[in-house]
Amino acid sequence: MGRTRVKICGVKDTDAAVAAAEAGADAVGFVFVRSSARYVEPDEAAEIMMSLPPMVSTVGVFMNASAEAYADIEEACPTTHAQLHGSEDEGLVSQCGPAVKAVRFMPESIAGELARWGACEDVEAILIDSPTPGEGVPFRWEDLVPHVAGLEKPWILAGGLTPGNVGEAVRVLRPYAVDVSSGVERARGEKDTGLIEAFCEAVRRADLG
Repeated sequence: MGRTRVKICGVKDTDAAVAAAEAGADAVGFVFVRSSARYVEPDEAAEIMMSLPPMVSTVGVFMNASAEAYADIEEACPTTHAQLHGSEDEGLVSQCGPAVKAVRFMPESIAGELARWGACEDVEAILIDSPTPGEGVPFRWEDLVPHVAGLEKPWILAGGLTPGNVGEAVRVLRPYAVDVSSGVERARGEKDTGLIEAFCEAVRRADLG
């Protein structure tokens, strides 16, 4: 079993980005959704990216952006990966891809969503988020086990993860990666470097045990 990758999302300043890299995070996410408390201007994100060491990936997070808007932002701030977190259809994903496609865990629809995006060539990974929009709320990870057992594409667990519960989530589900935002914040939209370090350490311990 390979190690679990870690993405620290919603980064808005250099201190948080550097803390994520030093703690061992594999990726740093920048939210390009204006309605979000974690929104960052593309030019500012590009400056923050300059502080990251080699081999740390960057992820641009979009929600229902047009292909034109996506291209404009990526020109100003070219990221390693794109994460589409809205109700984008296959056509838009194709124009923006390869991309990470986010879906919400709802028992009545998760099987269909995973089959839909698992079959899409332009989706490089699937992110499974909490069914509750807004601030992350954890769900019953055991309920997700049968749905991801045969999933061929890499998948990422998000939604309500914290330094205190991510270890259990990793042990139960063994995802390719975990994604955290509000769970490592001291206030809404403000990252806490100590919580970032604790989160990454909790994932490492879970991988060992």
